[in-house]
Amino acid sequence: MRPDTPRTIRLKDYRPSSHVITHVDLNVSLHPTETRVTAKLKINKNPASSQKSKDLILDGEGLDLKHIAINGTELTGKDFKRSDTSLRIAKVPDTFELTTTVIINPEANKALQGLYLSRGIYCTQCEAEGFRRITYFLDRPDILSTYKVRIEAEADEAAVLLSNGNPLERGTVAGGKRHYAVWRDPHPKPCYLFALVGGNLSSISSTFKTMSGRSVDLRIYVEHGKEDRAGWAMESLKRSMTWDEERFGREYDLDVFNIVAVSHFNMGAMENKGLNIFNDRLILASPDKATDAIYQSIEGVVAHEYFHNWTGNRITCRDWFQLCLKEGLTVYRDQEFSSDIRVRTVQRIREVRHLRAHQFPEDAGPLAHPVRPDSYIEINNFYTSTVYDKGAELVRMLATIIGEDSFRAGMDLFFDRHDGDAATIEDFLTCFEEAAGQDLSHFKLWYHQAGTPRVRCHTTHDEKRQKLTVELEQETPPTPGQSKKKPVHIPVRFGLLNADGEDLHKPVQGEPDTTSADLIHLTKKRQKFVFEDIEHCPVVSLFRDFSAPVVVDFDRSDADLEFLGTHDSDGFNRWQAINTLATRLIVGRIEKLKGATSTPTPSGLIRVLSTALEDDSLETGFKAELLKLPSQMDIAREIGAQVDPGLIYKAHKQVTATIGRKLAEQLEAVYKAMSSTATFSAEPEQMAKRALRNAALTLLTARGKDDDLKRLTKHYQRARNMTEAAHALFLLAGQGTAHSQPALDHFYRKWKKDHLVIDTWFAAIGQAPRASALANIKRALKDPAFDYYTPNKVRALVGSFAMHNPSRFHAANGSGYRFFADQIIHVDRFNPQLAARLLGAMGSWSVLEHNRRELARAELKRIAKTKGLSRDTFEIVGKMTKNSDG
Repeated sequence: MRPDTPRTIRLKDYRPSSHVITHVDLNVSLHPTETRVTAKLKINKNPASSQKSKDLILDGEGLDLKHIAINGTELTGKDFKRSDTSLRIAKVPDTFELTTTVIINPEANKALQGLYLSRGIYCTQCEAEGFRRITYFLDRPDILSTYKVRIEAEADEAAVLLSNGNPLERGTVAGGKRHYAVWRDPHPKPCYLFALVGGNLSSISSTFKTMSGRSVDLRIYVEHGKEDRAGWAMESLKRSMTWDEERFGREYDLDVFNIVAVSHFNMGAMENKGLNIFNDRLILASPDKATDAIYQSIEGVVAHEYFHNWTGNRITCRDWFQLCLKEGLTVYRDQEFSSDIRVRTVQRIREVRHLRAHQFPEDAGPLAHPVRPDSYIEINNFYTSTVYDKGAELVRMLATIIGEDSFRAGMDLFFDRHDGDAATIEDFLTCFEEAAGQDLSHFKLWYHQAGTPRVRCHTTHDEKRQKLTVELEQETPPTPGQSKKKPVHIPVRFGLLNADGEDLHKPVQGEPDTTSADLIHLTKKRQKFVFEDIEHCPVVSLFRDFSAPVVVDFDRSDADLEFLGTHDSDGFNRWQAINTLATRLIVGRIEKLKGATSTPTPSGLIRVLSTALEDDSLETGFKAELLKLPSQMDIAREIGAQVDPGLIYKAHKQVTATIGRKLAEQLEAVYKAMSSTATFSAEPEQMAKRALRNAALTLLTARGKDDDLKRLTKHYQRARNMTEAAHALFLLAGQGTAHSQPALDHFYRKWKKDHLVIDTWFAAIGQAPRASALANIKRALKDPAFDYYTPNKVRALVGSFAMHNPSRFHAANGSGYRFFADQIIHVDRFNPQLAARLLGAMGSWSVLEHNRRELARAELKRIAKTKGLSRDTFEIVGKMTKNSDG
């Protein structure tokens, strides 16, 4: 253990703060290197605290303290003591006003936490613990305060000055050379929701009339010249506000709602009260510069951050262990929003793809943790797929178990009872227990147990007695720190299909009873469910709409899968059946590469895909999803042990080419029929047509024929929007130099001055599965358009390589791991949060085959031994390498 090992924070040690801060008066004088922050804090002793000491301990990092006073009386050195992370003031009164003045350096802040500069724009990021880098404070989410903020800056440096709440005043001082703005937020909030922006920005504006008739001014601030790319975000915001009123009865509560787009941001966006700050890649969009995926991300993330106004801001977390209370719940809400305004089945497929690609590996590896963890070293490391995505699935299961009416009643009770509170998971679940009249103590296990449950299914049909028995057994594998797991409450949506593909509606005899005609509850380790009056054996469709985040072991025949892929009335399970057929085909091809004598044939998969393409009743976007094969990461997860990424890449490529050949005629017809219209539209049907056309192009290109590569080049050259151009660029980047280099060079010349669009070029280079991949990436690192201090750039190039180029990242000689480790060590020196999140790409190293596993282990140990490693990266690499020799 290192002598400077950071301490572990534990949920069981939570205690109310010794003091509370009821009001904050901030005066911020902006300067690139010497910003002066004067804070006047109204502080009371907390009657809920059991602490007997009269000392006050405030958090503070990187602050140059210039002045400190209590009730106007300046303190001397004997009255307080400072460390690198705190300020301790001895024997404070029970009620008092504390005034401090500190100097901070935004220009030097490359960690992007607290107050920093982004392309000349002052901005803040205070979640989770960034406010302590701005002023001394009780930096914890259960300290709720009202704020009044005065911001001052040079007139030629910051024409726009923003903070939380409503504007009170603005004007000039110093003969017009400096100007100021005053903001007041009447809603008590934790300091992690504080925000400040200052800079020369342009904006677009609109208004929204709430359901009670109030008018809200809406404004999105962007860099000058980018106003025309903010319109989609504004539309998304207004749709979100309408939806939250209609679906949950939630009305916005301030006079203004502001969004600011900045280029340097560790996260996607931040829900600061009334002043959302966004990574500009999730605000700026135009048809020629943003793909459909970006349009959809903007729509979803704008909604997510707006929905936080109630699930996160008006009701916040008591402590950071309750992070899923705001994030999991709000992800569920933004997913429901997207499902309601787009195509629900397609949205659900995408959600589950994402969950399986990110959260399932997390649950199966050394970084596994419960949705509500019980300890951490660095809270930034728990902004994970488990907290967000699995947390959302728990809310969805809750709605399934108690029913939509009871769920809405529980949400209403939660909003009414805890408005203005810092709440817990227990507070949340209690509201639903009362609304539904149902004990949820068993369901609560989902929040405490890590790991993805595996559900084994077996069916038997007694033709003589006309009974169908469905046996279900659940088991959650051991995870770090949790070896024994209890059975959880798993809702199983199901259907029984007769020989004509029609749903049979038969009551189930079992324990416990179903709550509806299509739902059974698995609550024990093993249970049997019996259906009577079943003359002929039906095909069973389980976990419709992915009703629980589990792995399903159901040894069904290819014929049954083909039948479900053709007839299942549940769109998700229809897709799942086809996806399972494709997975079997690729895994079988891997076995053939290893020397197996027989492998699955593609005939069933080809038939079901062919039928789907000819079915005019299917949504266009759904067809596009059907044509997307399981990813190489999906196949690695399916294999689970002794994974050889090189073989997966070869098998995946072969199967893709086979499907392209077998369905060539239909794919050609689809490609032509789905050609783009002259006018771009972000509506679902137009996006679906582009998605289906691109999916067909992928399969056709995989055949490797000269004509296919010529078509691909023409597709790029004639692209009418970025969705077409980027898709072709990524496909071309993986081809030989003669095909790829002209397109890559053209794209670079066209977009090198646009700091957002050029990230597509970096990502294409990072993901290209070519022998020269690593050399190309190293050259790109030296390109003038690349900047280590811009997280988007690092994620686009280095992150894409680690997450989306498995054949080269997992090179058999270990070169990918060495390069990646070098990048982690370098980035950790100035942006620990970014480094730690990138490192998550190696979370599944222990399932690799022996040679690669040892090479990966060596690089992780090299990272762990790095002198001066941040606590963020130290925690992640420590979990990855713990007991790695055993």
